[in-house]
Amino acid sequence: AANMSQVRQVGLLAAGCQPWNKDVCAASGDRFAYCATLAIYIYQLDHRYNEFKLHAIMSEHKKTITAISWCPHNPDVFASGSTDNLVIIWNVAEQKVLAKLDNTKGTPASLSWCWNAGEAVAFVSHRGPLFIWTISGPESGVTVHKEAHSFLSDVCVFRWHTQKKGKIVFGHIDGSLSIFQPGNKSQKHVLRPESLEGTDEEDPVTAVEWDPLSTDYLLVANLHFGIRLLDSESLYCITTFNFPSAAASVQCLAWVPSAPGMFVTGDSQVGVLRIWNVSRTTPIDNFKLKKTGFHCLHVLNSPPRKKFLAQSPTKNHYMSSTSEAVPQPTLTQNQAFSLPPGHAVCCFLDGGVGLYDLGAKKWDFLRDLGHVETIFDCKFKPDDPNLLATASFDGTIKVWDINTLTAVYTSPGNEGVIYSLSWAPGDLNCIAGATSRNGTFIWDVRKGKMVQRFNEHGKNGIFCVAWSHKDSKRIATCSGDGFCIIRTIDGKVLHKYKHPAAVFGCDWSQNNKDMIATGCEDKNVRVYYVATSSDQPLKVFSGHTAKVFHVKWSPLSEGILCSGSDDGSVRIWDYTQDACINILSGHTAPVRGLMWNTEIPYLLISGSWDYTIKVWDTREGTCLDTVCDHGADVYGLTCHPSRPFTMASCSRDSTVRLWSLTPLITPLLINILADRSWEEIIGNTDHAIEQGSPPLLCGKVSRDIKHEIEKLTGNPRAKKLRWFSECLS
Repeated sequence: AANMSQVRQVGLLAAGCQPWNKDVCAASGDRFAYCATLAIYIYQLDHRYNEFKLHAIMSEHKKTITAISWCPHNPDVFASGSTDNLVIIWNVAEQKVLAKLDNTKGTPASLSWCWNAGEAVAFVSHRGPLFIWTISGPESGVTVHKEAHSFLSDVCVFRWHTQKKGKIVFGHIDGSLSIFQPGNKSQKHVLRPESLEGTDEEDPVTAVEWDPLSTDYLLVANLHFGIRLLDSESLYCITTFNFPSAAASVQCLAWVPSAPGMFVTGDSQVGVLRIWNVSRTTPIDNFKLKKTGFHCLHVLNSPPRKKFLAQSPTKNHYMSSTSEAVPQPTLTQNQAFSLPPGHAVCCFLDGGVGLYDLGAKKWDFLRDLGHVETIFDCKFKPDDPNLLATASFDGTIKVWDINTLTAVYTSPGNEGVIYSLSWAPGDLNCIAGATSRNGTFIWDVRKGKMVQRFNEHGKNGIFCVAWSHKDSKRIATCSGDGFCIIRTIDGKVLHKYKHPAAVFGCDWSQNNKDMIATGCEDKNVRVYYVATSSDQPLKVFSGHTAKVFHVKWSPLSEGILCSGSDDGSVRIWDYTQDACINILSGHTAPVRGLMWNTEIPYLLISGSWDYTIKVWDTREGTCLDTVCDHGADVYGLTCHPSRPFTMASCSRDSTVRLWSLTPLITPLLINILADRSWEEIIGNTDHAIEQGSPPLLCGKVSRDIKHEIEKLTGNPRAKKLRWFSECLS
C-alpha cells in the first residue's frame, strides 16, 4: 500500500473569533489573523484573484488565547499569549514556533510587540508590572519596565507609540489612562472621562490608538462615555465625539491607514460600523452590518486594484477558499472621496468574522456563527447529508450546510460543555445532546427550541448519547456516574446498566436492534441485550491497558465491533467468537474518534489526541494512511450517508474538516470506469474481508445503485458511471 495516494482534504469549516479577550484580531500587510479560543486563523490575500483565503491555522496553545500582536518589522512573525502563562512567537510563512516563553509571571492578558526595539515583546497582566521579553541577542531574557507597575486599576489594553521610542499608553478598567515616556515624568491614572470625576464608578477603556500623524495625539474609547481625541503631553481633551443615540457604546476603534484623520468604530450592542473624521464630532456614515455587537476591528490597506480581475479558477465550494469576492463597482468621485479605500476586519460578539470593503460598502466575505471552542462531536444528518451537526465546548450545537460551508442553525446555548450529539432517525429533525452538567436534551432544529430533557444522571457529565436508528423510541446515554441508561423518548427508563466506573461510549448495533455496547474507564468493553430484563452484560471484553472511550459496531460485518482507548490502540472484537481478532497500533496518544466505512467492511478510521487521523485495513491490522492536517486533538469522525467515501472530522483546533477517502480505493474506480462485471465492483462482506481480496462495495448505497441500474433498459453505462461517480465523490 506504499504507493497509495493520500486521503484528500476537500473542505474546512473555520472557527469563529472568541469574544473573551480584547486583542484577538491583528493585521499586517496582506494578511490578517483572528483567534478562536485555542487556535489562530491566518488569512492571506491571493493577489491573482484579489481575495483573502485561509492560509494557516496555528494551534500551539492548550489554554485560552489572550492576545495576538504582529511584528511591526517582519510581516511573517507574530506573538500570542495564553492563560497558562505562555507566550509564543510564530512564523506564518514556515508555520512553525520560533520561540516560547512559559511560566511568565502572571497571565499575559495583553501583549504587544515593542516598536523600535528589535526582537522584543511586552506583556502585562491585571495591575502590572509590564514585562519585556527580549527574544534573541546578547540582551535576551525578561526584564521589568521601570515605571509601568503597581497600577491602581487593571489594565485592559496598552499600545506602544509607533514613532516615539519607548512611549506607551495603558487603558484601565476604571476609565483612566497611564502614559510613560523615557525622560518624561510618568503619568499614572490620568484623563478619566469628566463624568466619572470624584466617583468610584468604572467605565473601562475599550480601545486606545495613537494618531499615526502626530507624536502626541491619541484616540480613546470608553465603553459608556464614548470617544475622545486626547493630547498625551498637555493631558488635554481636544475633541469629544458625539453619537447619534445615547444608547450607543463603543467596543473597538481603528484608524484608516489610507485616509489621514479618518477612523472607524464598532458598537457593542448592535453591529454598527461608524466612519469618522477627526475634524467632525459626528460620524460621516453609519452601517448596520449585523444584529450582534462588535468585538474587535482592524483596518487593512486595500489590495491594489487590478485592470483585469482574473476569474477564480473554480467556484467549487469544497475548496477551502473562504471568500466569495466579486469585482468592485466603480465609484463616483464623491463616493470615493467620502469613504476611504480599505477593508475592515470585523469580529463580532457571536463569533462572526468578516471582511468589509469600506469603499464598495459590501462584505467581501462574512463567516457567521462558527464555534469558538473545541468541537467534540460531528454527525451527518441521516436523511439530508448536506447538513452536518457539531457539538462544542462552547455549549452549542450548530448545523452546517456543507456545500456553502456555513452554519445554518445554532442551538440556544448555555448548556455547559456538549460532549456528544445524535440525530433522530429519519426526518424527525431533532438532535439529542449530552452535556457536562445539564443532563441530556432533545433540540428541535427547525423549531429552534428544546423539546425534552432527561436528568436521570443528575449533575454528572454525560459523555455519549446514542439515538437508536432501528427503534426510534429509544435513546441511550452514558455518564461519569457509571451508568448507561436506556430510556424511551418520553422519558420512561427501560434499563440502568451499572458499571464499576465512568462510562464514556455507547453504540447500538446496526444489525440487531436490541444490542448495545459500552466503553468503560475500567478498561473493558461490554455488550448488553436490551430485550431481556437482566441488567448484566452478555459479554465483557478485556484487553485494553487503559480506559476505553468510544466503541463502534461494524455496519457490514455482523458481530464485529471496535474500541478506542487511552492506551493508544484500537481493538477489533468478534462477538460471535468471543475474542479480540486484531489490535491496531500506531497512535501515540489516546484514541477518540472511530468510524467504520459503510461500503468497504475492513476500512476503519480513527482520530487521536496525537493530532492525526489514521485509516486502517482491519484484516491485516495495517495503517493505510495517516492524515496530519488537524492542529490538535481529533475527537469526532462521521461518514457521509450518500457519499460513503466522504467523511468529516472535528478537533480541539475548533475546525471541522471534510475528507475524501476515494484515493484509497483506486482499483475499484478503474473497474467501474472500465465497465467491468458487477462481481468486480460489488461483493458480499464475507468475500470482501478475505485476506488480500481487492476492495469491493458491500453497503447499501452501492446495492441501491445496482438495483436501480438493473431496472433500466437499453445501455445503462452512462447512468452507471454518473451514479457511481456521485457516490464516490
